[in-house]
Amino acid sequence: MSPAVRSPLPGEAAALDSVDDPVFAGGVVGPGLALRPPTGRRLDVLAPVTGTIVKTTPHAFVVRADDGAAVLVHLGIDTVALRGQGFEAVARQGERVDAGQVVCRWDPSGALDSGLDVVSPVVVLEPVGAAIEPAFPVPSAVGAGDALFTII
Repeated sequence: MSPAVRSPLPGEAAALDSVDDPVFAGGVVGPGLALRPPTGRRLDVLAPVTGTIVKTTPHAFVVRADDGAAVLVHLGIDTVALRGQGFEAVARQGERVDAGQVVCRWDPSGALDSGLDVVSPVVVLEPVGAAIEPAFPVPSAVGAGDALFTII
């Protein structure tokens, strides 16, 4: 079994099928959980696993763990429309990170002001066909850096 995938944000963890986006909700991207972060303040967004950042955009990033698993953190739904506003990169693509290390900072208020949903999927992209086991009953409150789920 893989090490725990950690929560990149504080908030309320919920089932992925509760996300108001058919691609995430339908599991097309992969299995995972959704986080509804607190609003009204800028948040540090943490690496969910130890590994290498293989893809980064202002609103999303992928970390490939040392065991080969690839985990996507997607900050909000349709937040690509913000064109980077409200996001601040801290780590770069190709950089090695430890689980719990700050990858970027995000102020969700800009997304809310634009009428966007701030729910943030945390999804296993690889291995294809993987499943997850939540670390707690869902829905539940979670702190940044807390165990979120394991990949099975």
